[in-house]
Amino acid sequence: MEDYRDHPVRPYVLTSGRAHPSRNTIRPETLLVVDPDTPPPVTPTRQQRELLDMCGGLLSLAEAAAHMRLPVSLVVVIASDLVDSGHLQVRSAPRHSPPSAELLEKVLNGLRKL
Repeated sequence: MEDYRDHPVRPYVLTSGRAHPSRNTIRPETLLVVDPDTPPPVTPTRQQRELLDMCGGLLSLAEAAAHMRLPVSLVVVIASDLVDSGHLQVRSAPRHSPPSAELLEKVLNGLRKL
């Protein structure tokens, strides 16, 4: 019952009754950032405003959900709406090339010396 006192509004109310996002590409590790060229929404919900404020810098959806103290599945729906409206952009983590075998060998040799 303590959960209800913390969040008296049921999650489906915050998403207008939707349980699934309009995009299936947003995952917990998805990085979000506010689109600086898009004006803020005219009448954002409190959760949308909070998410947009947090995503001024690059932030993963899971981190945003933790800060908002909301289930990830709920924040996925909110973020998806903001991506659809152009207020949030999805970024992918930069891909790094794997370390060379030579570097891995040096690390292994260094560990063996310990």
